[in-house]
Amino acid sequence: MIYKSIVALATFLPLAVHADTTDAGDTPATTVQVRGHYDNGVGTSNAASQGAVTAELIANRPALRPGELLEFVPGVIVTQHSGDGKANQYFLRGFNLDHGTDFATFVDGMPVNMRTHAHGQGYTDLNFLIPELVDRINYKKGPYYADEGDFASAGAAHLTLANKLRENTASVSVGENQYYRSVVTGSTPLGAGNLVYGAELGHNNGPWVEPEAFHKSLGVLRYAQGASDDQFTVTGMFYKGAWHASNQIPLRAVQSGEIDPFGAIDPTDGGETSRYSLSAAMRKRTSDALFQANAYVVQSSLTLYNDFTYFLDDPVNGDQSRQTEKRRMAGFDVGQTWFSHWGGLDVSNKVGLQGRYDYISPLGLYKTAHQQTLGVITESKVKEASAGAYVENTVQWLPWMRTTAGLRYDRYRFDVDSNIAENSGNVSAGTTSPKFSVVLGPWARTEFFVNYGEGFHSNDARGTTVHLTPKEREPIDPVTPLVKTRGAEIGARTEFLPGLQSSMALWKLRSESELVFSGDAGDTSPSRGSYRSGIEWNNHYIANSWLLFDLDMAYSRSHYTEHDPVGDYIPGAIGKVASFGATTMDLGPWSGAFQMRYFGPRPLIEDNSQRSASTAIAYARVGYKFNRRWTVQLDAFNLFDRKASDVDYYYASRLPGEPAEGVDDIHYHPAERRTFRLTVKTTF
Repeated sequence: MIYKSIVALATFLPLAVHADTTDAGDTPATTVQVRGHYDNGVGTSNAASQGAVTAELIANRPALRPGELLEFVPGVIVTQHSGDGKANQYFLRGFNLDHGTDFATFVDGMPVNMRTHAHGQGYTDLNFLIPELVDRINYKKGPYYADEGDFASAGAAHLTLANKLRENTASVSVGENQYYRSVVTGSTPLGAGNLVYGAELGHNNGPWVEPEAFHKSLGVLRYAQGASDDQFTVTGMFYKGAWHASNQIPLRAVQSGEIDPFGAIDPTDGGETSRYSLSAAMRKRTSDALFQANAYVVQSSLTLYNDFTYFLDDPVNGDQSRQTEKRRMAGFDVGQTWFSHWGGLDVSNKVGLQGRYDYISPLGLYKTAHQQTLGVITESKVKEASAGAYVENTVQWLPWMRTTAGLRYDRYRFDVDSNIAENSGNVSAGTTSPKFSVVLGPWARTEFFVNYGEGFHSNDARGTTVHLTPKEREPIDPVTPLVKTRGAEIGARTEFLPGLQSSMALWKLRSESELVFSGDAGDTSPSRGSYRSGIEWNNHYIANSWLLFDLDMAYSRSHYTEHDPVGDYIPGAIGKVASFGATTMDLGPWSGAFQMRYFGPRPLIEDNSQRSASTAIAYARVGYKFNRRWTVQLDAFNLFDRKASDVDYYYASRLPGEPAEGVDDIHYHPAERRTFRLTVKTTF
């Protein structure tokens, strides 16, 4: 039973991040703000697992990579199984989300998840972000929200950029392994609004035997006009990066001394990527209505060289492949809310329409050796279009009871033109998703939630029309285009104790088909249906005016719903997650932060005979402000220099001299050694 999870929480020591927070919905409510770090409090959300984090907290905590911004969502773990230029590896609510399969991420209304991606469905690369410009992170968990569609079954995060900065800044960071990062951010009045800008240059070799040589350049230019109730923004962004990959390595090669723990089997793995976007958004609120709209265009490209199985398929040239895509994407999101009174009851009604179109050409997989192309495995041109419409009704029935009911319908069209004629074609599919939430209270500054919802994730368009496997050209059945998920949650949030905000949620989620990582292909593929359940407990405590504590714990259980003799465990399904954080601010000229995160052992294959080890990593920061303009910070990552894995897989690979069928083994990506980074920042 799920309630046994409460007992299970006491079996492990919690370790690192933030707390329960919430974002305000469209229905007017009293907002409680705590030191500007969280916008949460009783009466501001529809679920115990919904919340928001503001820029102040983001700025006070160190991050090894930009993708770790998502670790401000309680229960999310962000790691990496390859080069830093790739999308991160994400874990949440019993999911190994790979690069983002069931967690939807947005930046200023633009979807970050890439569907029908060269390296995996839902690919979520946040390297184009400048963290100093992120003003807020609104997060939700579960499929309970009518305005959330594809990839949002486990949850969603909406990152918004600042419309105005308090001060202009320039900073330079230096660290071991030829790490450097230089950033300039600022805003200036322009006409009736403000021009916000940011630019970043960075480089990092990492601890790897083959230097990663990850270098990137990115910039943001944003115009914002008006206040929150009457606002308009236009934002342009660009990002370019290139690197040598530090892919996962076989454990046996390290144990035998064949390679260094920070070495590589194929040192020619690597990649390059780019992203250019233009987006616009507006928000206008009156006494009885709210109109919101955004639109975007994105052009991106990616080339990856990966070798996951070494000499298993090709004993002569090796198994390296090149995954390539060039994408043009456009979309919009429009919503209208009306506030009214029905028979003395406060009521809001919302309708919304969302659309997205992806044109991907070329989208290819090629056989390579040392980054030299040997042949085409598959190459496609893909057009994928979708539209989603939803309605949502919220009624305040009594001072202590509010309901929100919603209905969403999504329609997709997949059009694939493949070099393998049998794999070309077009498919259409639709799905309907009802949503319902009840909020009870508050009593003694405590409220209770009941949530239910259905959602979905889309599958790779190429899988919906496939009839022959790309490599062997053997018959195969197409996959279901849209995969249904169903979830429910009961929870509570309390501010009963002065200074403490605490929430707890019991949840479950069922999926008709699981997306899992494929070691020999290096991407995700559909599998059996799955069931997950768990418990989360999030806490944020203000000890005094300069000290904050955060404690989050989560426990989940996962299994396939369709029995198979090979086993019913889901590879990579995370069970125990815990995090602890302490933040000090304005202690004279001093400031500081400490974070520690823990994620527990996971099954690596279906029969659970192979399991990963647990991982516990600590970060720390000490800052000193010399005067109004100059600040210095020292960040430490992997503070205790733990030997741990970022991620583990179990599959067959072949090294020279090994049997033709290969050797089943753990393949892992080591966490980076303890490293320090010094930042000098000035304001102007």
